Amino acid sequence: MRLRDKLLAARIMPGIFLTLLGGAMMLAGLGIGAGAALALDSFEDARQAMVARQLQRRDITDPRVLIAMGTVPRHRFVPEAMVSRAYGDYPLPIGEDQTISQPYIVALMTQWAEVAPGDRVLEVGTGSGYQAAVLAELTEKVFSIEIRPELARQAAARLKDLGYGRVQVRSGDGYQGWPEAAPFDAILVTAAAPRVPPALTAQLKEGGRLVIPLGPPGGAQTLMRYRRVQGKLVQEASLAVRFVPLVRPTALKAAPGTDPPAATAPSPIPGAPTH
Repeated sequence: MRLRDKLLAARIMPGIFLTLLGGAMMLAGLGIGAGAALALDSFEDARQAMVARQLQRRDITDPRVLIAMGTVPRHRFVPEAMVSRAYGDYPLPIGEDQTISQPYIVALMTQWAEVAPGDRVLEVGTGSGYQAAVLAELTEKVFSIEIRPELARQAAARLKDLGYGRVQVRSGDGYQGWPEAAPFDAILVTAAAPRVPPALTAQLKEGGRLVIPLGPPGGAQTLMRYRRVQGKLVQEASLAVRFVPLVRPTALKAAPGTDPPAATAPSPIPGAPTH
C-alpha cells in the first residue's frame, strides 16, 4: 500500500464502525441487505475489526463490499467448533473436504465481480453459503450451485434462516453452470478448475465479469478476473492463490470422499493470500 493510501486509511479507520452500521441500515431500508438486521450481535466487534484490519488495510476499497462484509454474520457459516475462529485471517474447513474462504479472498472476489443492484450473479461452489450471502447484500438475484447435495441442502436452509431466502441454491455440476437462469452479469467460481468451463463463458453477458481460480489441485493456481468483450474473455487481473478443486460429478461417483483436502497454510500476508 502506498504511503498516501496508508494515511487515508488511518484517517478513516475511526469512523469505520459508524460508516458500516449506517450503510447496513440504509441497505436494509432499501430491501437489499436481507441480513443487515443480524449485524448487531455478540460478534459485531470482531466482524468490524475484520473489515478494518484485513480488508481496508489491504486493497478492498468498494464501500458496498465493505458494508456487506461487515454485515453478514460469518460465524453462522462455520462449524460450531470453529465459531471462535470465524473472523480470523484464514480459510476454515466446513466438512466434506471443503473450506470457507479467507475473508479477504471473499471480499476481493466480490469486489472484482463489480456487482450492482439488479445484477444476475452465479456462484459456482456454494459451500456453506457465505459467499452467496455476501453477494445477496449487493443484489437480490443470486444463483448458487453446489455439487455436494448435503452441502447444498444445508446452505439453502442456513441462508433462508438468516434472511437470504431469495438466494436460489441447487445441487449440480458447476462446470455446466445454470443455463436456464442465464445470462449472468457476473460469475464467481469458488474452486479451482484447470481451465475456464466453456458453459460459463457462454452464460456470461456481454460486459459481464468472470472471477475464477485456474490451476491444478495442490499446484500453482491463479485467481483470474475476465470481462466478456465482443464475445471473448479479456483478462483484467490476476493473483496467486490456493483453492480446493472444482469437482465433476464423475469424480464424486468414482471415488467418494477422496477429494484432496484443503492445504493448511500459515496466516496469510497481504499480497500472498490463500483460499
